[in-house]
Amino acid sequence: MKVMAQLAMVMNLDKCIGCHTCSVTCKQAWTNRSGTEYVWFNNVETRPGQGYPRTYEDQERWRGGWIRDSRGRVRLRDGGRFAKLARIFSNPKMPSIDDYYQPWTYDYDNLTDAPLGEHIPVATPRSLISGEPMKVEWSANWDDNLGGSPTIVPDDPILKKVGEQVKLEFEQTFMFYLPRICEHCLNPSCVASCPSGAMYKRTEDGIVLVDQDRCRGWRMCVSGCPYKKVYFNHKTGKAEKCTFCYPRVEVGLPTVCSETCVGRLRYIGLVLYDVDRVLEAASVENDTDLYGAQRNVLLDPKDPEVIAGARAEGISDEWIEAAQRSPVYDLISTYRVALPLHPEYRTMPMVWYVPPLSPVVDAVSREGHDGEDIGNLFGALDALRIPVAYLAELFTAGDTGVVEAVLRRLAAMRSYMRDINLGRETRPEIPESVGMSEEQIYAMYRLLALAKYDERYVIPTAYAVEGHRLEETATDCALSYEGGPGMYDSGPFGEASGAPVPVAVENFHALAQRQTSEGLGANAANPSRVNLLNWDGKGVPTGMFPGGRDGDGDRR
Repeated sequence: MKVMAQLAMVMNLDKCIGCHTCSVTCKQAWTNRSGTEYVWFNNVETRPGQGYPRTYEDQERWRGGWIRDSRGRVRLRDGGRFAKLARIFSNPKMPSIDDYYQPWTYDYDNLTDAPLGEHIPVATPRSLISGEPMKVEWSANWDDNLGGSPTIVPDDPILKKVGEQVKLEFEQTFMFYLPRICEHCLNPSCVASCPSGAMYKRTEDGIVLVDQDRCRGWRMCVSGCPYKKVYFNHKTGKAEKCTFCYPRVEVGLPTVCSETCVGRLRYIGLVLYDVDRVLEAASVENDTDLYGAQRNVLLDPKDPEVIAGARAEGISDEWIEAAQRSPVYDLISTYRVALPLHPEYRTMPMVWYVPPLSPVVDAVSREGHDGEDIGNLFGALDALRIPVAYLAELFTAGDTGVVEAVLRRLAAMRSYMRDINLGRETRPEIPESVGMSEEQIYAMYRLLALAKYDERYVIPTAYAVEGHRLEETATDCALSYEGGPGMYDSGPFGEASGAPVPVAVENFHALAQRQTSEGLGANAANPSRVNLLNWDGKGVPTGMFPGGRDGDGDRR
């Protein structure tokens, strides 16, 4: 057993309202420059729908991910090194800009510069790539709210896999939102597809990144990723992808998409896994067994043998303790309500989802029945058409039994908590019916419904020792720490910054201890500079006013 650590995320789809705040803030932070106009490291899809890029889940067309051959080995669906070498200068198995969308802006100058005429001038759309006038026909979430469903939604690759009755009656079923980022897989096909070795998976936390210096723009990673979450920057000629906001998580802060999520549906935590069992789990014969195989790769962080193995691999006690408090591990393994996205791609994704239950409750309530009664809920799960079949194609390679078990646990939690909220006696038979104890189902409720910031994001820091020396940035948020002054005061950062590091990072938590101590930050042992925007005049480092005051602020 070789223990390794992996940062992972779980999203509770019951809470997603499709506001796209996560997408917008991610784009502003990471892809707001030339060449990335069409790039969305985080996007929110409406289901049923074709997704982004269009029909990316149709691997017969795009040939992403892994497949199991007749010898029981996993190999790239898109072919090995010789197949890639044969088409290294022309790669047809890749979405075109039309499968994404041609980004556009508006000709606002026409509003002020148009000659006098009979009609009011309008700001027509222009391509951000060619600059020519264009007609807007597609974008990152054209499927939103089932818009244009008679012609668009039937092309949903998942909808094509389920029964004909579902396809004929999907307008009468339901829709839900599916936020997506890079899966940071345990067995990433994008890394295996890269001819230049520019794609790599960090050993310390499992984040998959692109070495921009080594990238040669072959774009095999775009073809190899079945989720199509690797993008090509046509300006720089390099591949780019979601970085899991590694500058933030290194100092214990959540990703930008998680930090700004309106519905508080995201959970980030550390999981420990046995790297020696990854290939075995990815090679199981039946696609429907992949979910269970992947869950079995994850190790119990409270097991003494696992703890000893983690320490033997150099994983610190701080990280082991973070894994023991991980909300991600609890949702995946303890409560078993989180499911991976498309396990049949055999990449072993590490962004998991709690499937939505709300449509089930609504369906029961529309018939005039009690939507949260345990008997009605369990009956509705068996009767509904698309929820189980469609969700199973998304999360369990078509195994409806696993999805039904998850939905039953969520339904049991709602019914059990209803008795508590109404002041009635609890019914132990409700959690027992789904194989849980009363303590477990209440703890699951608190995590899914009431979890606070520090419970949703349990992120060990990479700079535990040197965190007090990290450089401040102008984008830091100085809002809330215990006893903090609020938004418009001097903030928790004080007057001085620590010594600079190679990358500037958000470092609220890293600097909070130093700046709330009794000593003045500007009079630290080795102050590198004074942040004049935050400086309140109290601390003055030596040499700031030559010939005026010394380091204690006294006149010379």
